[in-house]
Amino acid sequence: MKIVCIGDAFITTEMMEDAVRPYLGEGDILETFFFGEPDKVNMRDIVKSIEARQFDGIPMPEGLYESVEDADLVIVHLCPIKRDLIERAKSLKAIMSCRGGLENVEVEAATEHKIVVSNNPAHNANAVAEFVIGMILSETRNIVRSNIALRAGEWRKVYPNTETTIKEMTDMTVGIIGYGSIGRLVAYKLSVFGCKILVADPFLKECKEEYATLVPMDELLANADIVTLHARSNGAIMNDREFGLMKQNSYLINSARSYLVDPEAFQRAMDSGKLLGAAFDVFESEPVIPEFYLKYDNITLTNHLGGQTINSFRDAPKFAIKNYLDYLNGRNELMFWANKKRLA
Repeated sequence: MKIVCIGDAFITTEMMEDAVRPYLGEGDILETFFFGEPDKVNMRDIVKSIEARQFDGIPMPEGLYESVEDADLVIVHLCPIKRDLIERAKSLKAIMSCRGGLENVEVEAATEHKIVVSNNPAHNANAVAEFVIGMILSETRNIVRSNIALRAGEWRKVYPNTETTIKEMTDMTVGIIGYGSIGRLVAYKLSVFGCKILVADPFLKECKEEYATLVPMDELLANADIVTLHARSNGAIMNDREFGLMKQNSYLINSARSYLVDPEAFQRAMDSGKLLGAAFDVFESEPVIPEFYLKYDNITLTNHLGGQTINSFRDAPKFAIKNYLDYLNGRNELMFWANKKRLA
């Protein structure tokens, strides 16, 4: 079997090699390529183009097209796997993506050529879940604001939530909207705090975890002290109506997608005093953030750090190769098989 791995500044070729090489058998071939800019900051515009499926003008690794001609498996992170590349790959059986989204893979073209496509929406789930706990604590307990004040020479004792009382987690209800890989991990990690946990997910019929209760979204909004978003949607799920349903003096956490929150509705909720605070890790026009966010003292802002751990990058290609080989050898069903129904 010939395996082609395409690394980048985030999941490096060294990480790819370290993950795949232990699984190579006698006669197997591994070839690696590097895609994009070596600096993560300089990769920002390339990543934005890829996520918008605008591949024109993005340089491809030299020699990649020739290498895939007799490849059996491609493991990729960010590099575009375009139709013309797929059509060159006459022996290709599978494309295993190390990321959650498949914007960089032309799945339709792969399906036409009977090529299995899989992604990994859980690749950074634990990293994001840990980060969400940090965001909640930072905002509700004024950790960042205290740090800023001390560095400015101020021993600050009054914060936006001082008069409304600063509660411990055990005295609060947390609502999790979207109960997939990340949402479940957030609930599990929160369970040790002793807080009440509500979850809402239109695709979920029951919640098996005893520490979480499945409720309609409107009920969650009305009862949660903290609402954290982990849903996938084609548009905003937090609009004026949803903010109106939220509990007075509640908090909103968004580490998922910026477009889940209507910015104008959010601003109205902040100005009206409905929200006691918020924490955001994602923004529509990164690295530029909406200017009005900066006028509020009761918002914790971070620059898309949720999934940025060495574990989430290093473990992704390990999962990809093991997932495919387990499927190939009949040990397990292929996880996150994106085009399974269309290949049936």
